[in-house]
Amino acid sequence: MNSKTEFVLTTDALCKQYKHFKALNGLSMHVPKGAIYGFVGKNGAGKTTLIRLICGLQEPTSGSYTLYGVPSQSKSISDCRKRMGAVVETPSIYLDMTALENLRHQYRILGMPTYDGISELLKLVGLENTEKKKAKNFSLGMRQRLGIAVALCGNPDLLVLDEPINGLDPQGIIEMRELILKLNRQRAITFLISSHILDELSKLATHYGFIDSGYLVKEISAQELESACRKCVRLKVSSLSVLCRVLDGMGIEYSVISDSEADVYGNVGVTALITSLASQGCDVISMHENDESLENYYVNLVGGKKEAASNE
Repeated sequence: MNSKTEFVLTTDALCKQYKHFKALNGLSMHVPKGAIYGFVGKNGAGKTTLIRLICGLQEPTSGSYTLYGVPSQSKSISDCRKRMGAVVETPSIYLDMTALENLRHQYRILGMPTYDGISELLKLVGLENTEKKKAKNFSLGMRQRLGIAVALCGNPDLLVLDEPINGLDPQGIIEMRELILKLNRQRAITFLISSHILDELSKLATHYGFIDSGYLVKEISAQELESACRKCVRLKVSSLSVLCRVLDGMGIEYSVISDSEADVYGNVGVTALITSLASQGCDVISMHENDESLENYYVNLVGGKKEAASNE
């Protein structure tokens, strides 16, 4: 990343050990100011542990982190955490209270002098018309949005969300995505979003950190990731053996997908390829551009790391 980039959060060789289990193993990451940082890893990879550490809920075994440039060992780190909101595991809401009552309660906890801004917050998260409806009667998506409203009460400029779309229906997922984008663009809030639902993250994230077994395997911008996820042309043909023979003869890289399909990489001379196939009695049934998915990229990345580790 650019040396001039301003980081809201950095971690340096962060470790967290629970008896015989290492939840974080020398994790170093960098969350740029204004980013939507997708923190990607399967369940148990260490995502929630990292979030608990930066929220001050637990202490690292070794290593350190900074919030807004302030080291974790500094006395002023607790003041920095006031600039951060978090929804970890389940939203911190009272189910027997309305949305309005939940926000008023949070204002009182934070010692805010008036209730100014609450109606604006409710409108921001799309809960302005819930009136006397208690949170226990909310949909899961509404509860998640209320959790974000509670986290926004202190006017933070960093929001940490742990698996924010887990269990949401398609409409709830869309609403959550739109809210995150709105807060990022209109309020310049930086997001750290942990998730294993990669397809959804790819519609949001500006940066990614891929974690596996408590270790950050790769940190990459969305732009760099787009370049890394290779474009290819997927061909469906009447004879796969002819296609393979022709591609081998032309020195073109490809991978076989099924008994009639292959992904062809690099700049393909389509006319020359089709002519060669036709001369050997092979018809092209369909052809379309295809991108490697974020999911495939992650699997290959983690798989590659494990393979490299086992060869050491």
